[in-house]
Amino acid sequence: MFSSRYLGRMKTKNPFLTTGYAGEDTFCDRRVETARMLAAFENDRNLTLIAPRRYGKTGLIRHVLAQLPPDFTGIYLDIFPMEDLTAFSSAFASAVVGALDSPIDKTLSAVARFFKSCRPTVTPQEDGTARFSFDIAPSAARASLDDAFSYLEAKKRRAVIAIDEFQQIASFPEQGVEALLRSRIQFVPWVRFIFAGSRHHVMSEMFGSAKRPFYQSTEILSLGPIPPDEYESFARRHFAGRHQSLDSAAFRALYERFEGITWYIQAVLNKIWESGRPLAAASQIDEALDALVDGASLVYHDLYRSQNPASRRLLRAIAVDGCVAAPTSGDFLSRHAFTSHSTVRAALKDLLGNDLLYLSDAGYVVYDRLFALWLARQSI
Repeated sequence: MFSSRYLGRMKTKNPFLTTGYAGEDTFCDRRVETARMLAAFENDRNLTLIAPRRYGKTGLIRHVLAQLPPDFTGIYLDIFPMEDLTAFSSAFASAVVGALDSPIDKTLSAVARFFKSCRPTVTPQEDGTARFSFDIAPSAARASLDDAFSYLEAKKRRAVIAIDEFQQIASFPEQGVEALLRSRIQFVPWVRFIFAGSRHHVMSEMFGSAKRPFYQSTEILSLGPIPPDEYESFARRHFAGRHQSLDSAAFRALYERFEGITWYIQAVLNKIWESGRPLAAASQIDEALDALVDGASLVYHDLYRSQNPASRRLLRAIAVDGCVAAPTSGDFLSRHAFTSHSTVRAALKDLLGNDLLYLSDAGYVVYDRLFALWLARQSI
């Protein structure tokens, strides 16, 4: 049971979100990016949004969709967990139909006319709308995607469809998925698309190579950190709303520690806010990080143990160093007792492929910075 002290603190909602979108008040800055994205849609341009995970890419997409003019419908689709065209076609059809139709008694028969290759099912919602789902056989995946685009063509409704982690389609086992999507998108000119992705090299190849179907078909926007002054002002405003102070040096230490990466700053501020105290000293950052790392320790232990021995050694070595520009250099190999260049190169490729390492401008870092802290603390 919650203590009365904790219940009292719960009356003020924590403004430092780590998931979801709750409106402008809890959304920090991104005014330039928001204006640029909205201008692109108004002027009939599609967008490619590229940013490493945890930079606030999804939050920005949600924010932009919430700012669309009344004649636009915003549709969001995260395809990160999808492994093939069948899953994508089903999710795409469900998202599109769910956003563009609502009265149950008029919808099912109308939708069924467009989807010849699969039969939609509808589930009534408490607010009177309908939730659609599509059970698609693998053999019907392409036809079902065609049906979904035919539905968009017939509706002629202005919409923005955001496909998050778009690079996933490059790994689908089916051939020609990019070409299929590109060919269908050009027939719905009243619908704008956001193709968002976190794997920079894959997204750059998809949209920057003349050999790929999406070559030069979009405006490309790369997302960097929120400027420190803007972020500090945002945090200070929320603490002031609770009649508490925010120490500038402590905030800057937090910002610099995580190079302005949004999720980590939000997670630490969320913990400090939960404590009921102002942000008065840098020591509170360490306390919050200890709590976050401890809470994920079992997950991190399993993740570490699931790697092969060479990958485990390389992960921990990079975590200890923080950032490594040349992991095959003689200095790095000797300091961490690696005896083979080829072993390190193979482990590096494996860890990059599994998104456990990330190549930043300065060098290789452990993608999850909290995992890096956990690794550096282990005597394993």
